[in-house]
Amino acid sequence: MVYEVLWQSTLAGLATVLGALIVLALGRPGERLLAILLGFAGGVMTAVVIFDLIPSALNYGNILTTITGFMLGLIFMLGLNIFISLFPGLIFTESASQYARFLKMGYLIAVGIALHDLPEGIAIAVGYSAKESLGILIALSIGLHNIPEGMATAAPLTMGGVSRWKIILICLIISIFTPLGAYLGLLLVTISVHFICLLLALAGGAMAFIVRNELMPESQRRHPNFARLGFIFGLIIIFCLGIIHH
Repeated sequence: MVYEVLWQSTLAGLATVLGALIVLALGRPGERLLAILLGFAGGVMTAVVIFDLIPSALNYGNILTTITGFMLGLIFMLGLNIFISLFPGLIFTESASQYARFLKMGYLIAVGIALHDLPEGIAIAVGYSAKESLGILIALSIGLHNIPEGMATAAPLTMGGVSRWKIILICLIISIFTPLGAYLGLLLVTISVHFICLLLALAGGAMAFIVRNELMPESQRRHPNFARLGFIFGLIIIFCLGIIHH
């Protein structure tokens, strides 16, 4: 199982590099395409939380533990976002050159994505420990979510004058955090099986936060109708995959 979790989480992490390569090859994608991609990732993650993570958490524990884990996931991600917002250089001065502003933006996005990828890797490991099909679904949803994140990292770095190879290297470093989180998740699960319920719910809370506070607002801002279309399509895809697996 360890091998499967690590290679699937590595593939999910490498989706960040794929997003960067798309930007480097084709240029920044249009607003409608970005809205659909972000909305789709949001729909996939929402469906995984509703149809798989929470029901699986309830199977391994009780409703109180599930609610506690979910709330801890929300609180963890909120704290992470506050920490990222306090990162030095987040507020750009008017005197800063346009290139410097793009560089800072790109590096900060990279730091934020790397930090977010740790709990996402944990989610893959915990999901796989509960049920193989759940681990695969979580890895798929995180991989889809990492593609636009790779785009978001590469676009400002490109406009800041960073070389293509350096951008790819930065995204490769970011991608390592997903399997690193997965390995940490495997260690937590082996400590006690009772952690599985709590960690499944925690992963659900973390993913719900990402959808509510990052993916959907960003996709809606780009194009509301295309964002909704992508979201619904993502929900349907995971719902159908869930029926097939069951």
